[in-house]
Amino acid sequence: MRSLFGRFVMGVAVLALPALAAAQTPSPFPRPGQARPPAQPSPPQPAQPAPATTLPPAAAFAPQNGEPTDLGVPMYPGAQFIASYDAGRGQRYYLYGAESDFLQIVTWYRTMLKQKGELVFEEPPVHMFDIGRYREETMAFTPSVTVKDYTWGGSLGYINPKRGGTPARFKTIIQVVPNAPGAPK
Repeated sequence: MRSLFGRFVMGVAVLALPALAAAQTPSPFPRPGQARPPAQPSPPQPAQPAPATTLPPAAAFAPQNGEPTDLGVPMYPGAQFIASYDAGRGQRYYLYGAESDFLQIVTWYRTMLKQKGELVFEEPPVHMFDIGRYREETMAFTPSVTVKDYTWGGSLGYINPKRGGTPARFKTIIQVVPNAPGAPK
């Protein structure tokens, strides 16, 4: 009796596996400002070439070349521009790598920005300095300078994305979300 039941369960499992494998992967959450996906998937449409002025959705996160000239905050001496990314709602954030230690950079920003900032994570250490007011209706992120230690816990650091770049790894990453032009600080 048990072997017959066991075979039945095994047979059902074998039949259910292909259905599970063919199940559709759920889509990620929409970004701020994007419409929600339809509840029921729409039937596939014939492929049409996209107009030359539109970008594929993944391009919103593609790094943009060109270091900005003025972000409205001083940049740590020796920090190297890595990339900038679309933060949504017309904002961008900019990444810089530095060979200096986390505490040295945090101390420098405390002096230059004349504020204490806030240690938002202890492990790995992440320190944030607000440089403007957050406006929910127009912003995705608070204008800020964020410093993160990439050598915490024995890590070798953030890999330099520039092929053959010096240094090969950055000890600390500085992220800047600039204040919108003309916005009050």
